[in-house]
Amino acid sequence: MGLLSAKGDQEVMAEINITPFTDVLLVLLIIFMILAALVTPPGFEKQLANKSNTNSTNNKNQHDINVIVNDKGVIFVDGTKTNQSGIYRVMYDESKKKPNHHVSIIGDAKAPYGVIIRILDAAKRAGLEDVGFVTS
Repeated sequence: MGLLSAKGDQEVMAEINITPFTDVLLVLLIIFMILAALVTPPGFEKQLANKSNTNSTNNKNQHDINVIVNDKGVIFVDGTKTNQSGIYRVMYDESKKKPNHHVSIIGDAKAPYGVIIRILDAAKRAGLEDVGFVTS
């Protein structure tokens, strides 16, 4: 069973038709994309605790460096008030007093994210690698 070429000769066609194979792969790709969207959990939906007072968590663990951020963006490091530019110096001083200790960030749900990022950056620059968020 051969095909006729333009010359009229009977030759066997030796090419593979990949169109059906491509169609099957595209259908499988679409199925996997839909399944991945259904199985993947939603993004970060953890609600932070509404902590606006500074005295409730200062006495929990003396080995931790507690950083509290209220809804206005005011920062308290172990009960001492500081601002965004002063957080770098305070974190460096705390790292010298308490090297290799855990930094606990207690943030209000309405705290500005930029302040939280500055605290993380200040802890990293001070050499404090163990940083965590406290939620209720």
